[in-house]
Amino acid sequence: MISPRHAMIIERLRNGGYDLPEAPPAPIGAYTGALTAGHLIFTSGQLPLRDGVISLTGKVGEGSGLVSLDAAAGLAAQCAVNAIAALRGEIGDLGRIARIVKVTGFVASDPDFSDHSRVVDGASSLLKAVFGDAGAHTRSAVGVASLPRDSPVEVEVIALLRADPA
Repeated sequence: MISPRHAMIIERLRNGGYDLPEAPPAPIGAYTGALTAGHLIFTSGQLPLRDGVISLTGKVGEGSGLVSLDAAAGLAAQCAVNAIAALRGEIGDLGRIARIVKVTGFVASDPDFSDHSRVVDGASSLLKAVFGDAGAHTRSAVGVASLPRDSPVEVEVIALLRADPA
């Protein structure tokens, strides 16, 4: 049985236009998608996969052939949805999450691009909308040369567990 908090989180996702995948995206390497250590849950980096596909690939920046900041922020939000799916896959009931503690976002970008934090805001905003005050978190946004599958963005999440899922 799922907690009322779990149901509320799912409803907030749906209200934001996102459906939580039935299962978290399968890892694309030799690792696990999420792992609990004490009262913390760590997700692996999540790509913006939807039905197994990344809708936009390439580098983030301004100009022809580059992924726009707004599009990349939308992809970061999808990464956060997949991180939530990984959390649920690890603990079952999302109501057990007391707080999102830390988000790390990686942005594959053109060398002239420097608004990485605004891209990762897509993930941060979604987590805040879904988890409310418990979604406020610390964060790092890092520019990188490339990411797996030519993804423009990748996001990992650390969450704190509560003892009582109510």
